[in-house]
Amino acid sequence: MTASLLDATTRLWVRVTGRTVDLARTPWLQGPVGDATHVGADWLAAEGARLGATVAPATDGSGPDRGLLASMAALDRPGFAAEALADPVRRFYERTSRWRLDAWVGWAPWAWPFGWAVAALFARRLDQLALPMRSLDLAHGMSSAVTPLTRDGEQVGALWLRRLRRTGRIVFSGLYGVVTLPGSGEPAVRVAFPLPAGRLVVLLRPVARPDGSLLLTSGPGAWGEPGAYLVVEGPRRVRARRIPVHEEFHVLLDAEGVLRTDHRLDLGPLPVLRLHYRLTET
Repeated sequence: MTASLLDATTRLWVRVTGRTVDLARTPWLQGPVGDATHVGADWLAAEGARLGATVAPATDGSGPDRGLLASMAALDRPGFAAEALADPVRRFYERTSRWRLDAWVGWAPWAWPFGWAVAALFARRLDQLALPMRSLDLAHGMSSAVTPLTRDGEQVGALWLRRLRRTGRIVFSGLYGVVTLPGSGEPAVRVAFPLPAGRLVVLLRPVARPDGSLLLTSGPGAWGEPGAYLVVEGPRRVRARRIPVHEEFHVLLDAEGVLRTDHRLDLGPLPVLRLHYRLTET
């Protein structure tokens, strides 16, 4: 299957099996759209214009502090308070550009061929969602550049662009922010990954653990609850589908005071991969 045919097949699957949505009434599904041949960070200017926002200069630790979220307090709700988080956990999200990322990856044996095929046919070509296949690929760590979008002095989103330090290849390019869940009315972290003619939207529910760590989850659930959604924009209508991709991020301080993140990604009940990050403040 050629790369273009893989793209078209995925979009057709969403159009046939998904539901028609009105983006004006579902702001949590709005977001950037990628080009058919390359995603990378090419979408940022158009997304800034759509939001009526200014694209601030990017920084990767050598400039002003930039965070994926302007303040973790934007996630406060009954049962969650940002002030309950350990200080380094909160600083990571509010001053992300100050942190260096070192990572290790482990794929479930059954998922390795699938991951390799997606990387070879799709992710590397588009510079998007290029999940590393081996920990050796991550031996030099990841660079981390944060570019905020601001409107009327308020941050309305932030591009987080992560590259392999050894090769410079883009691994992830996503827009981070906070949205209100349509069912519960609770705030959640939203990450929108631009794709050709659409995007992948991931909604994550925050949980503060008693030890000061942060848990972000997108398990199974109903429409509009935390989870993963594929959105395809056509000339006449927009179609979206919830997909059985479930994630968990556990951001914690270890016994030696080192900030770490354990990232789990499952396909339905099946484990797909585990990523482990060591985060170092610079």
